[in-house]
Amino acid sequence: MRFQSYFNTAIKIIQLYDGATPLHHFLKQYFPQHKKHGSKDRKIITHVCYNFFRLGKSFAQKSIEEKLKVAIFLFNDNAGGGWSLLYDDEWIINWNALLTERIHFIKTKYASFDLKDIFPFANEASEGLDIDAFIQSFFIQPDVFIRIRPGYYKDVANKLQAHKINFTVVDENCLSLPAASGIDSIISIDEEAVIQDFSSQRIKEFLIPVKDEFRNRTSEIVHHTSVWDCCAGSGGKSILAYDVFEKIKLTVSDVRSSIMHNLEKRFAKAGIKNYKNFVADVADNKFQIPDSGFNLIICDAPCTGSGTWSRTPEQLYLFQSEKIDEYALLQQKIISNTIPLLKNNGYFLYITCSVFKKENEEIVAFIKKQFHLEIKKVELLKGYAKKADTMFAALFKK
Repeated sequence: MRFQSYFNTAIKIIQLYDGATPLHHFLKQYFPQHKKHGSKDRKIITHVCYNFFRLGKSFAQKSIEEKLKVAIFLFNDNAGGGWSLLYDDEWIINWNALLTERIHFIKTKYASFDLKDIFPFANEASEGLDIDAFIQSFFIQPDVFIRIRPGYYKDVANKLQAHKINFTVVDENCLSLPAASGIDSIISIDEEAVIQDFSSQRIKEFLIPVKDEFRNRTSEIVHHTSVWDCCAGSGGKSILAYDVFEKIKLTVSDVRSSIMHNLEKRFAKAGIKNYKNFVADVADNKFQIPDSGFNLIICDAPCTGSGTWSRTPEQLYLFQSEKIDEYALLQQKIISNTIPLLKNNGYFLYITCSVFKKENEEIVAFIKKQFHLEIKKVELLKGYAKKADTMFAALFKK
């Protein structure tokens, strides 16, 4: 009864998991401690655990066992591979290949089931978010996206084709690939291409107008645009800015020293040599910074991450709504400490991977009211139609 064993192991993992680390990190720690699971077993168990969390807040009054049974039914196209042994004939007969038919069966089986229970935060959502489409995005494993860096398109495409890696051209520099494509050994990550979600890549649409205006100026800004990525994280936005602008005086910071250490390694691979970096909590108004002013500040702010929950559905499952206010307050503190370091005629780019208006539109209103910056461009970058993340970005001018 291998599949019964898979089911029982998934239950155990779900009971043990507390959200302290991302689920994929937790599983990487769990499986080496339980070596009876082979690679195929690990893959199936991992898939089943993610199935469970993709149901989000629904079935809150049901047992983990019953919710997992529903999840396996919904997120597997057929009852083959052994799962049928866990279900009675009524379920098997209705195990239609069409997801819509499987959802219909669950609704008849559980009268209280409502898709909106998966994401019960619709009243908190940003304007323009298609709630139904966003919820349905949790049912699908998102794609992996890569941004090909300048001058490497042919090399990357040829390498992928040579290794028979299927990909789709999304735009002139963006390719989408199925999850777990294993491209790390095929192309040079960060040198030739950056693993970066499609919506995150669209931040270039906010950077290019800034570059164009700077280009038209006669001052030294044309040659040495000073950019501060104040919540740099893994550095993806910094590398994007480096590629968009021909020349850049780059400063990066983050509150975590370990992140900055990893960023240094990544910048080395990306060929970024001349930059300043420092560790600081920019939400603390006592933080110290080595420079006095910037032409562009990128604030990819800490947030709920709600726009990425199709990749990390465990976060949806564990999320509590009071976190929205906590992050909104943190964002206001960061903004209040960073905007004063913007030069006149400089730009402030605010970014979140959130779908909540308190972190998005209400922060835009806060910036406008407190700092009187001119709004140049605002957009909810809806990724659910492309199996990508959803993000929010707003560009301001001082």
